[in-house]
Amino acid sequence: MKVIFLLPLCILLACTGARDKSELETLEKDILSLMQATEGDFGIAFRMLDDSGSQLLINEKEVFHAASTMKTPVMIELFKQAEEGKFDLQDSILIVNEFTSIVDGSTFSMDLGVDSQEGLYEMIGEKTTIYELMYQMIIKSSNLATNILIDLVGADNVTQTMRDLGAEDIEVLRGVEDLKAFDAGLSNTTTALDMMLIMEAIALGKVEGSEEMVTILSDQYFKDLIPKLLPEDVKIAHKTGSITGVQHDAAILELPEGKRYVLVILSKNLVDVAAGKETIARISRLVFEYVSRTGM
Repeated sequence: MKVIFLLPLCILLACTGARDKSELETLEKDILSLMQATEGDFGIAFRMLDDSGSQLLINEKEVFHAASTMKTPVMIELFKQAEEGKFDLQDSILIVNEFTSIVDGSTFSMDLGVDSQEGLYEMIGEKTTIYELMYQMIIKSSNLATNILIDLVGADNVTQTMRDLGAEDIEVLRGVEDLKAFDAGLSNTTTALDMMLIMEAIALGKVEGSEEMVTILSDQYFKDLIPKLLPEDVKIAHKTGSITGVQHDAAILELPEGKRYVLVILSKNLVDVAAGKETIARISRLVFEYVSRTGM
């Protein structure tokens, strides 16, 4: 009698698995079509946050300039060191605008004209909390806050923590706007795979402060990439990054019915930035539609 009832169930599961595989293949084909129609290079890493094993990786180990996506690893390191008792996130810290190049130890200052959180520049010489700088580093991508915080935790420590999380290729070498380092080819880099692993670690509570980090990432100010074409009831915790010819977004997403996934879309060598951003938004929409149709 048990066999009679189990056999149809097995057939049903097999059919569901086959359908999901077919849907994933269609998703890959559609994404590749979008990528090929856009002048530039893309890396994509998508994984469901369930036990289905469903994922899609395209150029996932291609190395990209990390741009501001490296600020998420810095946030992870801040929570880690706070847990270790090295400081409290509510401790005061001086807002400065003088930093040291990793090339020769010479000093440089940040340029207000290329930063996205001008308010901090009005507070130079004053104090705020470590937490507030971290918050501004993520939601408004403040470069000034980033450099102050990297000086606090150490770039080498950030990279080592990423290795501990299984991210084998990401490199956090320095803060932002170290032009001598940039000219010497010393830049922060990442892959779509590594950024997916980092966001997944946060989403699954594998790092200290995960829940609070999701809350901070959910307050992201820049929403014209992964979130752009998605319904408003999709919860999105994410970090963007951009420099010339580069547009990135790395996100944890949750649909109203509870399905969760991580999506990372990296790009470089974009000839038409607006077209590149639209492609990223459309890829995100395709993934959302796939998740909505499959599983559960």
